[in-house]
Amino acid sequence: MAATTSKRRTKAQLAEELVRSYFDAITARDPKAIAAHWSEDGIDDFVPVGIMRGPSEVRRYFVELFAAFPDLELSVEQVTPTARVVAVQWRARGTFRGAPFQGIEPTGRRVEVRGCDCVEVEDGKLVRNTAYYDGAEFARGLGLLPQRDSGGEKAMLAAFNAVTKVRSRISSPPPR
Repeated sequence: MAATTSKRRTKAQLAEELVRSYFDAITARDPKAIAAHWSEDGIDDFVPVGIMRGPSEVRRYFVELFAAFPDLELSVEQVTPTARVVAVQWRARGTFRGAPFQGIEPTGRRVEVRGCDCVEVEDGKLVRNTAYYDGAEFARGLGLLPQRDSGGEKAMLAAFNAVTKVRSRISSPPPR
């Protein structure tokens, strides 16, 4: 039997191509192209933010994100594909100087986050994505939380612990 020169792409390769195309659309800041990758009943679960259902909600989320971070840059650092799920490690950077984001007014601060998306693919469309990133680090970047190990963080933790101790004493039954 003669060896064939044409190579058939595996399901993992097809899934990877679709997911890379999706991330290319994000990098290009193209909400319409982003939404076109999704199945009608797709679910995009940004763990720190919430769940978007269907292409129109995903599109609205990215319109808001791009408006809030006019200089947003996304870089894909690693892609690990299987036939059904593609894991994508990424890094995003941008300045929060545009429109409000998730009800938060722009702070003018530069934000950088690393994350990982686990993207599920069926029949040439994205059907589910679970995006993980450190929401506390994102909040620190925006200025919603004090910087790690800063005096502000230490004061916030001390106040929180003091309130917790008071609540514990109030809600605990008295000793017998």
